[in-house]
Amino acid sequence: MNGAARAERVVTAGTFSLDGETFDVDNNVWLVGDDDEVLIVDAAHDARRVHEAVAGRYVTAIVCTHAHDDHIDAAAELSVLTGAPVLLHPDDFELWSHTHPGRKPDGELSDGRVLTVAGIELQVLHTPGHTWGSCSLYAPFLNAVFTGDTLFHGGPGATGRSYSDRPAIVASIRNRLLTLPGDTVVHTGHGQDTTIAAERPNVPAP
Repeated sequence: MNGAARAERVVTAGTFSLDGETFDVDNNVWLVGDDDEVLIVDAAHDARRVHEAVAGRYVTAIVCTHAHDDHIDAAAELSVLTGAPVLLHPDDFELWSHTHPGRKPDGELSDGRVLTVAGIELQVLHTPGHTWGSCSLYAPFLNAVFTGDTLFHGGPGATGRSYSDRPAIVASIRNRLLTLPGDTVVHTGHGQDTTIAAERPNVPAP
């Protein structure tokens, strides 16, 4: 392992469209790895900017926390630029097809799957609710969890749109995320970091 394993944030700007509405959004793209290789969490908006941040390192995978278009719109191009496979939970394949009708993901995420990069492990946690296939990635070595749009600074991610369910996201957060150590850093899909302990009061009872 060359250099300390770490998480690097790249912020990209674009739009999110679903159910006939479009919004301007800034997304967090996370590069997890060291000086030699990285795993990309969410390919949002600007493939070339993310590719520049990779800076020649080997990319092991492009992991999609879920298939809303603002998290996957750059995935196909970024896969071409890096040669890395795109991984997504199969429960979000239908949602993915709205953005990339002619291109399927290269592999499937599943609960409990372990992804390795730069000598560290990231455990896939299936955390449905924001979408049916939403996943989080827990990296014990980094004392961090990458939650996509499932858990934010301030509480649960949005529901109320297609492919989402409020009771499901609350159950996912309470059963899969709030059980992690309280000092675990939460790296989110939008906005600032938080911690598991800080969010426990912000998650309603089931």
